[in-house]
Amino acid sequence: MRTIRTIAELRDQLGAYRRNGKTIGFVPTMGFLHVGHMELVARARAENEVSVVSIFVNPLQFGASEDLTEYPRDLARDSAMLEAAGVDVLFAPEVSEMYPRPMLTLVDVPTLANQLEGEVRPGHFAGVATVVTKLFNLVQPDRAYFGEKDYQQVALIKRMTEDLAVPVGIVAVPTVREADGLACSSRNVYLSARERAAAVVVPNALAEAERLYAKGCDSPEELEAALRQFIAAEPLATPEVVAVRHPETLERLSSLQSVSALVALFVRIGTTRLLDNRVIGLKSIKNSRAA
Repeated sequence: MRTIRTIAELRDQLGAYRRNGKTIGFVPTMGFLHVGHMELVARARAENEVSVVSIFVNPLQFGASEDLTEYPRDLARDSAMLEAAGVDVLFAPEVSEMYPRPMLTLVDVPTLANQLEGEVRPGHFAGVATVVTKLFNLVQPDRAYFGEKDYQQVALIKRMTEDLAVPVGIVAVPTVREADGLACSSRNVYLSARERAAAVVVPNALAEAERLYAKGCDSPEELEAALRQFIAAEPLATPEVVAVRHPETLERLSSLQSVSALVALFVRIGTTRLLDNRVIGLKSIKNSRAA
């Protein structure tokens, strides 16, 4: 595996691959890798001739009160994992390399970015869209791989690439979970033992949504209220976002029983925010298979 720290070296290396007709699969990450990331890496390696992973903790997507300085980092550990997985190129730039001067240009998809998680993290998705656009310009991959745990992020990046005619195939990979159902996340390391036990309320709430739907619940508002109550019954859990939306547009729905629906959760366990989601309804099984 070749570890690259500068944009110039990255362009030189990947340009050689492209001139030789190699397909490139790209996995953008913020590091502190877990099995979910490695599933993305496995897909990128299986479906392309060259695999590229980036590790960059992007300051643009952190709010003033968020955990940029505390975000877990271990480049040596991550590099060893990627080397063992057979990755070809690791791009691990410093902030000064990615942003040598303050960014005056931002990429935003406000209709998708300013709701759900974006409501409680203003500016977050503009930071995501901007860094992903820049990484796409640098890597110029044939395909890029993202986890469905970050459902809103995937929807936004798909729309961004379509709107801007970016020639990258966006591949959404199903969420990888711990044995008790909790979605794998770099932020899980923040949880104390007691908080980790409480965190199962998040995937359990998704199972509760499936149960209520199967019982005939047709009102998105009633389902949201029931899930808020379900989550709030766990003393350590604060439901910040509980939303039932259209799986593609993220728009509100008027009914459930005739459509598929995204159940999106953004739950604070202690001081740690956890994301999770599930598509329920008539098309949920088909959608999960297609993903």
